Amino acid sequence: MFQPHWQVLPVVSLPAWFLDIVKSYTPESDGKYVAQLLWQRGIQTPEKLYGFLDTNIYHPLSPFEFGQEMKLAMKRLKTAFEKQEKVTIWGDFDADGITATSVLWEGLGEFFIPHLQLNYYIPNRATESHGLNISGIKKLATKGTQLIITCDTGSTNLREIDYAKELGIDLIITDHHTLPDERPDVVSIINPRYFSSDHPLFCLSGVAVAYKLVEALYQTLPNIPRKPLENLLDLVAIGLIADLVELKGDCRYLAQKGIDKLQQQLQNSTRPGIVALLKYCKKNGDRPTDISFGIGPRINAISRIHGDASFGVELLTSRDIKQCQKLAEDTELANTRRKSLQKDVVKNVKKKLANLDLSTTQVIVLEDPQWSSGVLGLVAGQIAQEYGRPTILLTTAEAENVNKENIKLARGSARSIGNIDLYKLVASQQYLLDRFGGHPFAAGLSLPVENIPLFQEGINQQLRQEIIDINYLNNTIKADLVVTVSQLSQSLFRELKLLEPCGMGNPVPKLLIQNCWFKALKNENLRDLKHKTVRYIKTKFLIYDRSVEQGFPGIWWEHYQDELPQGKENLYDAIVELDYNTHTHNYEVRLIDLRESLVTNNNQQTPENKPDLIDFRNQDNLSKNHLDGEILKQCPTSWDELQKVYQNSLKNEQNLTLAYSVSPHFNGQEIMQQLIGIAKYLSRTEKAITKQQLKEQLKLSDRSLNLALYFLDTLGFKLNKNHQELQFTQELPQNSKYQVAKQKLLETLKEEYFQRQYFVTISLDTLQEILNYAKM
Repeated sequence: MFQPHWQVLPVVSLPAWFLDIVKSYTPESDGKYVAQLLWQRGIQTPEKLYGFLDTNIYHPLSPFEFGQEMKLAMKRLKTAFEKQEKVTIWGDFDADGITATSVLWEGLGEFFIPHLQLNYYIPNRATESHGLNISGIKKLATKGTQLIITCDTGSTNLREIDYAKELGIDLIITDHHTLPDERPDVVSIINPRYFSSDHPLFCLSGVAVAYKLVEALYQTLPNIPRKPLENLLDLVAIGLIADLVELKGDCRYLAQKGIDKLQQQLQNSTRPGIVALLKYCKKNGDRPTDISFGIGPRINAISRIHGDASFGVELLTSRDIKQCQKLAEDTELANTRRKSLQKDVVKNVKKKLANLDLSTTQVIVLEDPQWSSGVLGLVAGQIAQEYGRPTILLTTAEAENVNKENIKLARGSARSIGNIDLYKLVASQQYLLDRFGGHPFAAGLSLPVENIPLFQEGINQQLRQEIIDINYLNNTIKADLVVTVSQLSQSLFRELKLLEPCGMGNPVPKLLIQNCWFKALKNENLRDLKHKTVRYIKTKFLIYDRSVEQGFPGIWWEHYQDELPQGKENLYDAIVELDYNTHTHNYEVRLIDLRESLVTNNNQQTPENKPDLIDFRNQDNLSKNHLDGEILKQCPTSWDELQKVYQNSLKNEQNLTLAYSVSPHFNGQEIMQQLIGIAKYLSRTEKAITKQQLKEQLKLSDRSLNLALYFLDTLGFKLNKNHQELQFTQELPQNSKYQVAKQKLLETLKEEYFQRQYFVTISLDTLQEILNYAKM
């Protein structure tokens, strides 16, 4: 299985004004932890900081920022209102699509009579494709629909758009997926991807775009609606948090305002369906806004299990308490069933992967007739992260005919990793597909079964041409903070809560706990509402380190207790997320990843005289008094590197002098020019250099050294290896992979520079404390 790379984000010295602002929002603490995270995430000006933390200060943009497209949509909706035309909302079956449909259903319902002038249509996940389809449009035409408003359905169904036009149906598209090459022939297309990537509206998801449409209509016909526009914001928050969008700009603002509305439901209920879902979340210990375990995944589970997601709209918008309670119960049961189904498919996929040569596989493409299409996106995402490769999973379980020749289709989902543009990657094989849609991080697709081998070969070849080697794209888990178990507390949780709502681009903070151990392990399966066992395992534990006498509770989802060694003799480093269990009313950690600590054997006698750290970082000259013993001149890029040196000083009973330095300025281009200069010199003189010499001269790690050697290869340098010596000859011209290799090397050099900055700026006391934990 793929081993992710751990990166500990550096502690930086923050301006006093920045800390003062943050502290004003953390009355129970000094705010130093969340301040570090905010700064690391690019919130570095007073305007950005206040706007991020306080919705009362942020100024959202007008819906008419969409310009002519929004004006055209308003003109057509005003005509439909005046002529009392029949309007149909065409939604989608995931949480973003269901909430977007619900927002339009309630919002437009202030202008058009529901069920008489206004209706909605959501394709069946199991039997229909994402987006518009011919049969559905035909049905709507026979019922008199004159205007279709889509939400979260994509905008690449050009054949279906043309068909609707032939039947006299106009279309307004609201969407956030990747744009078609040319504007489709519709009345209006409202998609934030027409903006630049730094625009405050760029990250809006389907439900947020739907809200902007309703907001514009409220401003266009202000005397018609009776209900406040803000009543829709709780629906917006659910869809936003559940979807793959960065929560920044107006996107974050709407999510924050929506969460406020969501929290009011338990005190002043206006949506019995949402209240019931909130209670189920609490009963299971889930926080409602949790990306993985809250309301969003429950709504997603409706179509994943039932196929038909239309009752999700009723669940969210109906005022019938009894009916909503029944629908909420069905949703909760579907979610527990989804977890079990997802686990089974993951297990099956991993069996197939055991027979696959991952060293030659750039993109994982697998097919099985028994897989349920409803969970393939979730499983693909999980596999992509674990194995460090874009993953596409296909099923023929619901194969359908596409033409008179009875060509059977495989349907499935794709998920990406890193910065690989999945939409672009899948689009490169479009000639083999029946249809596809999505965005850079996720896509859905269907293709003739007979085309699967060609698709598998073609997409692997395409990615191989675009990147160096998938094995160089190390999946990185970034630890935001290094903490001890004693620091896990209500105070820390409330401080970190300032970052919420979390999502893509603003992840849940990850905490590194070093040299910890586990006790009181117990695994158990989930039980559904009817107390039936669901095959979805979790292991409960208590986590300890030397800062506490009493352990702190935690959960490791989808793992058994025998996978987690227990006892003080088994020391580990763990990356966790701090959470709050709404059922037990306790704080707990969610284990994300762990690895064995670099420590001395507990059976060995630890010397009473602990080695001291002597600080000569960023100093030109070493004192002669410190020339004896261990001296570290090469700045580390990870705790593993530093701990190895420290363990050696412990073994030799010597102090460790930190004599490394880092330039205050990073210049990746200069490093690359030095690299090329060295290669040219060695080629001209026919001399050799050792790997260690090259690493020390350019301050490279093993990882960046490999990337540097590949970069030279793309420049035409032939590498001759003789044991640890490297010799270069320049024989070939620059090849097509040069730019990609250059960019990857630059990114890695920059990442390692920031890691070195961390080990230069971190206080000596903190270094000593952490390394002493490792030593013990």
